[in-house]
Amino acid sequence: MTRDDAYHLLTEYTTKDGLIKHALAVEAAMQAYAHRFGENEEVWRIIGLLHDFDYEKYPSMEDHPFKGAEILRSKNFPEEWVQAILSHASHTGVPRDTLMAKTLFAVDELCGFITAVAYVRPSRKLAEVEVSSVKKKMKDKAFARQVNREEIIEGAQLLGISLEEHIDTVIKAMQSISDQLGL
Repeated sequence: MTRDDAYHLLTEYTTKDGLIKHALAVEAAMQAYAHRFGENEEVWRIIGLLHDFDYEKYPSMEDHPFKGAEILRSKNFPEEWVQAILSHASHTGVPRDTLMAKTLFAVDELCGFITAVAYVRPSRKLAEVEVSSVKKKMKDKAFARQVNREEIIEGAQLLGISLEEHIDTVIKAMQSISDQLGL
């Protein structure tokens, strides 16, 4: 599967602009980390794009990401890719035993949180988002309360980097596609 194939699959199952933009943000973060770790950037981009592709049609915890995994397996996706996608959701119980799986988990919630921080900036631009502003907003439990801060912290720990460095990496990745994200 190519990146274009993955994008087509994403948009076949996902029509909501916010979900597509989230997939693009996670794709950018995954690519940045693949580059950093010397991994296959195309594969990691695909995993980022498709991690939530089934969510709009199957949003319940009983279905997501399990339905997506079934669809990917029917398309002969490598099992390692399927396992990485399954493991990004803590409720699946699938272990994060590869660097790709750990990275997907680490960037997923953080991408959503950084997007929320950008939305409350006067300009609504990622260019104005800084590590310090993300950390400050993480302390405000009323802000973006659906985002699991513990998972953001755990993600950085899984990657063996500081929270500040992790936030900075993801901000920069998202800034590189800010036009596509509308931010």
